[in-house]
Amino acid sequence: MLIKKTAKNQVTLAKALLDQIPPTDHFEAEVLNGALVLRPVRIVPLIDIDKIRARLKRSRVQPEEVQRAVAWARDKT
Repeated sequence: MLIKKTAKNQVTLAKALLDQIPPTDHFEAEVLNGALVLRPVRIVPLIDIDKIRARLKRSRVQPEEVQRAVAWARDKT
């Protein structure tokens, strides 16, 4: 399948190609033996803010306590 590079160095991947790989918005790219290779990548956040909020709620931590803890941590850096 032929793909054209635009003047802004962008390419559009054909739906027929994308339908053959796992759904993703991100790719890891490298050049192997003169060929551009794209690998689908799933980005996983390091933290899940909803889980943190739920745990704070279960622990009955007040917003002021969180603010004090953040201020304390920032002073330590």
